[in-house]
Amino acid sequence: MSDTGLNRPGQGIIYICIGVLAISINDLLVKSLSGGYALHQLMFLRSSVAILFSFSFLFMEGGLKLLATDRPFLHLLRGLLVVGANMTYFAAVAVLPLGQVTALFFVAPLFITLLAIPILGEKVGPMRLGAVLVGLAGVVIMQEPWAVDLPVSRTVLLLPVAAAALYSLMQVMTRRLGVKSRASALAIYIQGAFLLVSALFYLVAGDGRYAEGVENESLIFLLRAWHWPPQEDWWAIAGLGVSSGAIGYCLSAAYRTANAATVAPFEYFGLPLAILWGWTFFDEWPSGVTWIGCALIIGAGLFVFLREQRRERPMPGRRGRWGRR
Repeated sequence: MSDTGLNRPGQGIIYICIGVLAISINDLLVKSLSGGYALHQLMFLRSSVAILFSFSFLFMEGGLKLLATDRPFLHLLRGLLVVGANMTYFAAVAVLPLGQVTALFFVAPLFITLLAIPILGEKVGPMRLGAVLVGLAGVVIMQEPWAVDLPVSRTVLLLPVAAAALYSLMQVMTRRLGVKSRASALAIYIQGAFLLVSALFYLVAGDGRYAEGVENESLIFLLRAWHWPPQEDWWAIAGLGVSSGAIGYCLSAAYRTANAATVAPFEYFGLPLAILWGWTFFDEWPSGVTWIGCALIIGAGLFVFLREQRRERPMPGRRGRWGRR
């Protein structure tokens, strides 16, 4: 059962599909705007809109009193880890095909399995460890270590993997320390972290001085100067905020209304969507190596999830959560 005792699989699947669609649209909009804006400016503008939606959900759930917490450090740490995961992820989106970035990020469930050993003290059997190795082999294949001349540096290829590692650490530490806040309050804490970090970036590098002479496109995206958006870009910026607000709400609602075993596999719906957007809008099509890596990572992730569900089946109150941003 879900953590609220509800079990409405149809409703949960609808929520998760809408949430994954919102994630893919968010990625698409960031990539389309990455040529003219700094990443931290986009994050600031996105969170300025998204936090308004989060506050509206907060008032629907009970009001400002829900923001009270006895673990402010945990929320600060979660926020910084999510910001770091987003920054590294979108720095890769600006340069790499959407499908490739999405597939590499899906290594996160495998990292969660590994991190749960030292942090949570969980025992991981040989079957799941073998699946983790298979998924990591997929990551290595997508790095193309045999290639001499790649179109991007291998540092850029590792950015989605770094994003997955930061996200996984956030998830495992949350499970270790525990979070009792409502989903709307959690969303506000995270959006607030985005606003704070983005504002600090602006104070330090908002004039673009650190981007001068830089050739790496991901670094340029991160360090480019802020500027006032022209009128034709406001629809896309508003779309970033709306999709970001929808992500937090729909993913939370999905896992509240149905079993994780029912809804979590639908998160992989994001991969064909990313490939579709990349092909439609950016003329990107995955290479054979990318397809092989995708198959290994996705297959390993699904195997690990199903094994965990089978292992935890006698404990109906427990569930996993694979929510993304």
